[in-house]
Amino acid sequence: MRSKISIIGAGMTGGTIAQRLAEKGYADIVLVDIIEGLPQGKALDILQSGPVIGSDSSIVGTNSYKETADSNIVIITSGVPRKPGMSRDDLVYTNMEIVKGVTENVVKYSPNCIIIMLTNPLDAMCQLALHVSKFPRSRVVGQSGILDTARFRTFLAMELNISVEDISAFILGGHGDTMVAIPRLTTVAGIPITELLPKEKIDRIVERTVKGGGEIVSLLKTGSAYYAPSAAVVQMVDAIVLDKKKILPCAAYLDGEYGIKGVFVGVPVKLGKNGIEQIIEVKLTPEESAALKKSAEAVRELVNIMKLG
Repeated sequence: MRSKISIIGAGMTGGTIAQRLAEKGYADIVLVDIIEGLPQGKALDILQSGPVIGSDSSIVGTNSYKETADSNIVIITSGVPRKPGMSRDDLVYTNMEIVKGVTENVVKYSPNCIIIMLTNPLDAMCQLALHVSKFPRSRVVGQSGILDTARFRTFLAMELNISVEDISAFILGGHGDTMVAIPRLTTVAGIPITELLPKEKIDRIVERTVKGGGEIVSLLKTGSAYYAPSAAVVQMVDAIVLDKKKILPCAAYLDGEYGIKGVFVGVPVKLGKNGIEQIIEVKLTPEESAALKKSAEAVRELVNIMKLG
């Protein structure tokens, strides 16, 4: 029996996620949006690719949450995307109202689902969804570190002229300007990156990674990244639906891990059929730990703005 996955928000990110999941073939998909005709049109278009790609997945587009009932996974992409010059933090007031309403509907129709959050500011929106849903922390997870790590790996592969598959990278912290790259734990086929590149080059690549989303926003002029974020989400869905127990960097609610309590921060987690099945604690240097705690405090500032109580 196929899993049921609902995607809230049929914009470029939501539509691309639906396409990627349809190509997997292991889930039936519901695409939801408030704009009449948008999710219906995209769903029909993707559905008609089924005979070509060999997928029998059902894909439904709707403006109602009723069709999402009893979803195994709900992916939230709804919200206003960043515009040039806008930080993720600027989005908090606008997107918190959207995400609050979405989460209430998700809980109403799929009380046993796992929520994957994409809406920015990512960590704060995860916190809002956890607060509204009253779900256990294992069932609310944010897509952040996979995308940030993918950008880091891409830039390193470009610099070294090697396959991206050979690079294992490590990025922690909030999904934004305070993310924490850990070069000493970044390797190329097991070789530490610090042995292959001088510190100044690594620092430049880290800086580009931190500003990676903004770079794409400034190039596109309208809208933000969606190809890489959608790929990152599907990797998370794979781990959950196929119960892979895969270790991935995701936004998770910390309750004392890494000396941080009460906020979502990007850390390595084990993802399986139950959602976050384990938070992996890595031994950090005092400097790395301080940077991670600083990133967590930046998230906490946004959470405080929302006055969740």
